[in-house]
Amino acid sequence: MKKVRITKEFTFETGHALYGYDGKCRNVHGHSYKLAVTVIGAPINDANNVKHGMVIDFTDLKKIVKEEIVDPFDHATVFNKNTPHVELAQELRERGHEVILADYQPTSEMMILDFADKIRNRLPENIELFSLRLRETETSYAEWHASDQL
Repeated sequence: MKKVRITKEFTFETGHALYGYDGKCRNVHGHSYKLAVTVIGAPINDANNVKHGMVIDFTDLKKIVKEEIVDPFDHATVFNKNTPHVELAQELRERGHEVILADYQPTSEMMILDFADKIRNRLPENIELFSLRLRETETSYAEWHASDQL
């Protein structure tokens, strides 16, 4: 059966700090992230199905990505849970701020690996995650491709 790739794009604002880093990004700062999610599958070939001709309804893909990535990360601050910033994270939480303590250094590279796992776990059985692109700035992004994960 012929397969088609479809892509949905998302934007969210997230702050972070890179613990132990030797540059400016060791300081708390934020980015306007742009995430492109590409899935691949065969279009539904059942004229009686309301989603006939679709690989996945864009609305269904949007729901998955919003619940797993956009809603938790948008306007949150992400810290490595092993950082001395944990005290700052606690104070921010106590003041009503959204804070994520991740099991990883919150670089674009590590965030995209986390995002790939979260999205893949929610996709329908016949749909595969093909690729992700996480743009941190206008000139910098990380990419994840299923073909690289073998």
